[in-house]
Amino acid sequence: MQNIENILLKVQKPARYTGGELNSVIKNKNDVNVRFAFCFPDTYEVGMSHLGMKILYSLLNQTDDVWCERVFAPCEDMEEQMRSNDIALFGLESREAITDFDFIGFTLQYELSYTNVLNMLNLAKIPLLSSERKELKQIVIGGGPCVCNPEPVAGFFDLFCLGEGEEVTCEVVELYKTCKNDGCSKDEFLQKAAQIKGVYVPSLYEVKYNSDNTVKAIAAKEGAPYKVEKRIIKDLDSVFYPDKFVVPFIEIVHDRVMTEVLRGCIRGCRFCQAGYIYRPTREKSTDTVDKNCRDLCQSTGYEEISLSSLSTSDFKELDALLDKMQTWTKDKKISVSLPSQRVDGFRPEIMEKLNQVRRSGLTFAPEAGTQRLRDVINKNVLEDDLMNTCTVAFNGGWTSIKLYFMMGLPTETYEDIEGIATLAQKVVDKFYAAPNRQKGKQVQVTVSVACFVPKPFTPFQWSAQDKPEEFEKKQRFLKEKITSKKIRYKYHESKTSFLEAAFARGDRKLCKVLKLAYEKGCTFDSWDNYFDMNKWMQSFEELGISPEFYANRERSTDEILPWSHLDYCISDSFLKKELEKAKTVETTSNCREKCSACGAAKLCDGGACIATC
Repeated sequence: MQNIENILLKVQKPARYTGGELNSVIKNKNDVNVRFAFCFPDTYEVGMSHLGMKILYSLLNQTDDVWCERVFAPCEDMEEQMRSNDIALFGLESREAITDFDFIGFTLQYELSYTNVLNMLNLAKIPLLSSERKELKQIVIGGGPCVCNPEPVAGFFDLFCLGEGEEVTCEVVELYKTCKNDGCSKDEFLQKAAQIKGVYVPSLYEVKYNSDNTVKAIAAKEGAPYKVEKRIIKDLDSVFYPDKFVVPFIEIVHDRVMTEVLRGCIRGCRFCQAGYIYRPTREKSTDTVDKNCRDLCQSTGYEEISLSSLSTSDFKELDALLDKMQTWTKDKKISVSLPSQRVDGFRPEIMEKLNQVRRSGLTFAPEAGTQRLRDVINKNVLEDDLMNTCTVAFNGGWTSIKLYFMMGLPTETYEDIEGIATLAQKVVDKFYAAPNRQKGKQVQVTVSVACFVPKPFTPFQWSAQDKPEEFEKKQRFLKEKITSKKIRYKYHESKTSFLEAAFARGDRKLCKVLKLAYEKGCTFDSWDNYFDMNKWMQSFEELGISPEFYANRERSTDEILPWSHLDYCISDSFLKKELEKAKTVETTSNCREKCSACGAAKLCDGGACIATC
């Protein structure tokens, strides 16, 4: 065990690094066969809020001979102390260096966390490149949404798990145990792992390029599958879900009980990667959700529950679930919130049930300021839906609403941008027109505008992103159009979105760029006070690689994409059809209204999409 006590008093928030929280898992290292470092490439407060980490941490620790420990990116002050005192990156549970752990697992939630992955490996004294790690240990494994195109980090990882991780992660660990006991080499283990459905071993795939730098071919070798298909959990009622969460000593971003109610999404918003890669839609039963919530509240002491999903208001039995939960949450003063609500799914009866203990904030995502552009992106909500919802909310006592929009969407015009300001003003006016609003109160409408980033496995994966200077021009234009002090305007930094787009649609050539930028000092790129665009652009320039080639280039639908060998069960023909429908401003029905033949049905028993069952 490393002696870290001497440095803890020299850093802010030492509780980020102490471990020892309620429900953390401590094992005797001599009794385990596999040690797994679950690494979140961001701060403790961000990582401890991540539901996927909570699930896999508890799942892996259920096995007696496996010990999973949590590892987070140390903040600048802690990193300085660790390097000056020769303390390697450590697991919170044992405080031992993860240098010789069997698995170094990273969840890849955001492209701008990639430099933190490299920094954490370096802090752990682990070679960055997979090719430099020769032994059957330090297996660097990745999962999460960014794994739908892991090519920009392929050189640093030994394998990736595509899709949902509960089953495939355990299968990989069990294979590792066998290979370890049999004395297999690392290469032998990776070749065997590639045969597990959902496992992608990048070293077993060769990429060739055309003279114009587009991908010419991606070829599997040494028996690896031609395409790697994602994994899904078909029955959410039977899959493992924790009855305990680790309870942090300090406040984290989402400091509450989180319980899944469904996976996937019946909607088909054409910009939304999550809405496609998590298909098909699967729901838990109300009994299962209720039990999950009861167990977690009892084991953690939390007094707030968040019913988590991509669109909780689409949960078929939402009313029945809230009725069931009210039989015990109301008396215990436990509040329930829905973090993801549709504009057209907010009803008075739902509002009343959510207001029983305390009122949570309201956030809606119209995404675009005009109906034309909402139809282009297949949002399938009307302005009247938003106005009616706001009237219900204002009459119910709310005085503030957050509205999320995107800027730079395909076919966008300045009329669409001005429509954001117009729509926000209409929401303000609705407050004063609501007969039962809180008298004497002011309304506050927050308009938050993100920059559109084209993502793999969406109909807009071929679309170009606006250049940073165009985003900045549009942001200034919208600011001028917002004249009411009752509207608060927030927007996303265009330069970080530009880098995000480059890595979201990038290929293996970006591994060199990432490594060079890290060597120049880039870390915590998602944090404004750390992000250094100059270092990134210097890295691209020195290597003769254009970020615009990846971010701002519209691609032909015939082009071989860097992720073409990965299968998220969304057919190319469907995505191309959706792109054409976007260009002609034609919408597509949601999955419950009509199956759109996206390809996800093949994952369902009997070939029928679960969303329609």
